[in-house]
Parts: sequence; structure tokens; C-alpha cells
Amino acid sequence: MSDASAVGYDLIAASSESTVVGEFVREASSAVVYQSEADLEREFIELLRGQAYEYLPLTSEAQLVANLRAQLEALNGITFSDGEWKTFLASRIAGSNDGIVEKTVRIQEDPVQLLARDDGTTKNIKLIDKQHIHNNRLQVVNQYETGSGEDGLRSNRYDVTVLVRRHSSLYWATSCGSRTS
Repeated sequence: MSDASAVGYDLIAASSESTVVGEFVREASSAVVYQSEADLEREFIELLRGQAYEYLPLTSEAQLVANLRAQLEALNGITFSDGEWKTFLASRIAGSNDGIVEKTVRIQEDPVQLLARDDGTTKNIKLIDKQHIHNNRLQVVNQYETGSGEDGLRSNRYDVTVLVRRHSSLYWATSCGSRTS
């Protein structure tokens, strides 16, 4: 492979005023015919870590939600009471009737949500800081499990999930592979 073909460019951002591209050097491909799922997962996570993703050893939905709470508290400089968090999560982040479309629309169109505090006051809570994108942080987890498999609910375990933490708030962005039991 020549040096010229080993360099690639990825579009990072584009606007009417500027374009940002990232340069990378392609690694020589190996002639491996078979790669196990575990090896593929491990390699993908290492690739993301090399691009400044933080690896979190979270394996359950409860741990993921606890991480979300901690990130939102840090972003907004507050501490949720357990009651405030339970209500805020259920009504402003992940309502029982919300699907991926509703959650995506909320994040994109209304990234500041109103929190009703226990003392009767209200506070705006940022879910995303769109004005300061340089503050974005990225996280990756693998093998986290949702659902319990009890009461007829399905249990899913996701191979690799990319988490987008914008100015410390956290959202599951994409998931690669899953198993249903």
C-alpha cells in the first residue's frame, strides 16, 4: 500500500461557513478470514477508545440510569432527591410511552427540561448543551442488559453501545448487536 492510499479523511462537521475534516492513517488490513464476535467487539471498543471515548464497565440498565443521573447532576450543578429524579426520569427523559422517535425529538428540539423541585421551586435542566459542542464527551459500554425476562418482559443484552455525553449529559446513541432471551 502506498503512503498516499494509507491516508484518509472523514467529514466531521460542515456548515455554510466552514468544513472540518479529520485525517487518519489506515491500518494495513490483515488476511484474517474469521473474527470472533468477542474479538470484533473488543477491537471496536479499542478503536473508539483511540478516538477519545471513555470506556465504562456498566452491564445493567440500572447502572446506565445511575450514570445518567450523575452526569445530569454534574452538568446542572444540582443534586436530585430520589423523588425528583424518579419523576424527572419518567416524565422528562424516558416516559413509559416514549419510543426512540419521541426521545430523539425531545433531545433535538427541547434539550432543556423543567424540573419540579421538592420545595416547590422549578429549575431548568439541560439535557444537551448544543451551544458548546466542544464540551461533548463520549462513552462506550458493552454487554449491558435491559429487562429482567420476568413477567413476560424480554431481556436484551447489547454488544456495544455508544453513549453521547454532551457537556456531561448522557444519551444512548447507538447500539451494535443484541441478544434477546
